[in-house]
Amino acid sequence: MKKITDINQYLLDFPKEIQILLEQLRTTIKESAPEAEEVISYNMPALKFHGILVYYAAYKNHIGFYPTSSGIVAFKNELSSYKTSKGTVQFPLNKPLPLDLITKIVKFRIKENLDNVAIKKAKKLHKSYK
Repeated sequence: MKKITDINQYLLDFPKEIQILLEQLRTTIKESAPEAEEVISYNMPALKFHGILVYYAAYKNHIGFYPTSSGIVAFKNELSSYKTSKGTVQFPLNKPLPLDLITKIVKFRIKENLDNVAIKKAKKLHKSYK
């Protein structure tokens, strides 16, 4: 497998119709998380804000979206028409991406990461008073 180092190059490795879907997904995620940093992690595009928010990748028949297992559980009902597993959802290439749902999931993940940062700070503060 080719090592991915640049998200733009990653997108260009796919046929035009898949590039369009990936760019829609990328734009939606970036607009939902404007402070997040785009990175390559596990050889996939990802966005990072106080930890990884989401990953995404293109495949032969679907776009894989990886909002971690908590993102899948929190939106289980809304994702019921898609194939899911513990930490991923598959969006078929022959259907429009659910951009509003993706926005909600990304915002959920931002809140989750911020909550985790606050919990870690509180634990650290608590330890310093012992």
